Amino acid sequence: MLMSWLITEDPWWTYALRGALTYLGLLVLMRLAGKRAFGDLSAFDVILLALAGGTLRTAVIGHDASITSAFIGVSSMLATDKALGWLSARYKRVNRVFEGYPVEIVRDGHRLPDALRRVNLPDAALDRALHSAGRETEADVVLGRLEPNGKITFIVRK
Repeated sequence: MLMSWLITEDPWWTYALRGALTYLGLLVLMRLAGKRAFGDLSAFDVILLALAGGTLRTAVIGHDASITSAFIGVSSMLATDKALGWLSARYKRVNRVFEGYPVEIVRDGHRLPDALRRVNLPDAALDRALHSAGRETEADVVLGRLEPNGKITFIVRK
């Protein structure tokens, strides 16, 4: 009985390839979703992550119920992540493709409404970020950016 849990339905490399391709596909979808997709996880983001994980399970291991296929799939995703991290640390262009660029949203104490709309950032979210940074308004902010990881950073006048 234990051996049946270990024997895969397909060759091992299919699970490795499917895991890597699923990781890359999800990475592309996350980049298309924009910077705010998972900068600060809201309840909606957690639900989306859970649903995506459950849905993508089939993409990685199909209908195989063995433990081996699951570990091969996850291992290939981790290896793909590690490889992209290695490439991103060594090649600026690769990093920019996968990470993107920061977007200025506040300049010299003024919000940039066009930039906020372009990145789908509501004023209320910018207000929360300002409050988290100990600011009531953006009046003393020299530069505010939506970073590629979805976080909002501020440089303030001294």
